[in-house]
Amino acid sequence: MLGSSSTAHQRRVAFREALADGRLLQFPGAFNALSAMLIAEQGFDGVYVSGAVLSAELGLPDVGLTTATEVAARAATITRSTDLPTLVDADTGWGGPANVARTIRAFEDAGISGCHLEDQVEPKRCGHLEGKELVSTSDMCTRIRAAVRGRRDDAFVLCARTDARAVEGLDAAIDRARAYVDSGADMVFAEALTDEREYAAFRHALDVPLLANMTEFGKSPMLSAQTLEKLGINIVIYPVTLLRLAMGAAETGLAEIRRSGSQQGVVERMQTRSRLYELLGYDEYAAFDARLAGYLEEDPS
Repeated sequence: MLGSSSTAHQRRVAFREALADGRLLQFPGAFNALSAMLIAEQGFDGVYVSGAVLSAELGLPDVGLTTATEVAARAATITRSTDLPTLVDADTGWGGPANVARTIRAFEDAGISGCHLEDQVEPKRCGHLEGKELVSTSDMCTRIRAAVRGRRDDAFVLCARTDARAVEGLDAAIDRARAYVDSGADMVFAEALTDEREYAAFRHALDVPLLANMTEFGKSPMLSAQTLEKLGINIVIYPVTLLRLAMGAAETGLAEIRRSGSQQGVVERMQTRSRLYELLGYDEYAAFDARLAGYLEEDPS
């Protein structure tokens, strides 16, 4: 009831411990608190909050138009809804070194367990689009050091994302990743790798946890959890999957209403009211406050 029962620090420590135990962690992307609750109920290891999803929710493309305040506020509603660790996309940190440090503190205050910073120029673009531009390795290392200095809870996980594979090639991307780790990054996210061999090359080169992005319609193949675990990947994100599923269903439903004048033809595809009540834990709230019990006397179908 009322979301998380653990502290932010406890979730961060649990995240670090899970990253160290050698198994693959699966973090689907949540687009709101309710979807995060579903992720937790289904037994996943954590929740991911995608910058592309938050941009889309605002009706904006993923080209660096969101602000640190918007992302921190939205992520806070998601992270407090479960006891799972939440990893958040911090884009480029939204400014210079002081801005990056402030972003990390805002994320800590929001209860977030970790974030990733990327080495694109501002404004950034989606990692699977063409025309990406990178800052220098030195400038990205400055971003990471600023994040380390801004961090107050040492358990907060700082992940460095590199988009260099698509811009400078695999070897350059690995060299950058090494420099980012030397600057204080706890984990590496190599974006837009093209095959298993490239994931294996990163695993061979680095001795820190690695993140794989299994987004749909991107440059990377959609590898199974079993394959990623064999490759030595520590965490996999599915950033936009739930939003795409939900929006696909919503589009179908709206088309049916427009076509037939009623939603009757798609009711069987909907989550029932009783299932929604179950997910939200209405019974727990009613038990806590008897005044709420009357709500449950209605037909919950």
